[in-house]
Amino acid sequence: MKLAFVGGGAMGEAMLSGILGKKVASPADVVVSDVSQSILKQLKDKYGVGITGDNRVAARGADVVVLAVKPQHLAPVLAEFKGTLTASQLVLSIVAGASISALSQGSGHDRVVRVMPNIAARVGEAVSLWAAMPQVTDAQKEQARALLAAFGTEIFTTEEKYLDMATAVNGSGPGYVFLFIEAFIDAAVHIGMPRDIAWGIVLQTVSGSTRLAKETKQHPAELRNQVTSPGGTTAEGLLRLEEGGFRALVTKAVQAAYDKSRGLGQTK
Repeated sequence: MKLAFVGGGAMGEAMLSGILGKKVASPADVVVSDVSQSILKQLKDKYGVGITGDNRVAARGADVVVLAVKPQHLAPVLAEFKGTLTASQLVLSIVAGASISALSQGSGHDRVVRVMPNIAARVGEAVSLWAAMPQVTDAQKEQARALLAAFGTEIFTTEEKYLDMATAVNGSGPGYVFLFIEAFIDAAVHIGMPRDIAWGIVLQTVSGSTRLAKETKQHPAELRNQVTSPGGTTAEGLLRLEEGGFRALVTKAVQAAYDKSRGLGQTK
């Protein structure tokens, strides 16, 4: 599979790392374009991929063109591709808030897939929700699946409206989780635990709890009840979280991110 990455930032590199690691594509079949020469040099040195400062050159001959630019830079990038893409080329966009119709109209192309992955692609643990235009062929859908599965779990939906929701949940979600981990470590240090010990304990606690929920498929509330003894330490800690409005704050955070994602789409 020949790939073009338009944008070599954090998410573009995370995807690239997973795709090359799983050998879905070889470095010789990948070209990355970016406005930053330092980013291009870094990617060439690290992965051995082709590089260019010209987006159309990158896309020439590619089976899949991955759009991994910032939302504010998308419009001119799409305009560059008008009249240059063929029906055999799939455009796969991870740009937050950019609707399939906006991507299609801006590029003059009707083989478009919209994806919302997350930064965990860097370690092969992303979750990517995606949708496709009706004109995307079954073969092109399989190409998209192969790419997304290379760096985590892929979930297809026929309802594009869920993509903005995914932006607020799995796209922004790692940020919420990292903030919780940071606060959790700091709290452990606050009560006297050495930071290096707190780091290891907190990370494994979060990882182990997640694995337990995934493998048992029990409702989180049920699992929480199993570790909450009446009048015990966990009950006391949970009481303080509830008093601080923990649930409401999480809901407000996701709602705010969702509103922002929809706003980005409306300003295209």
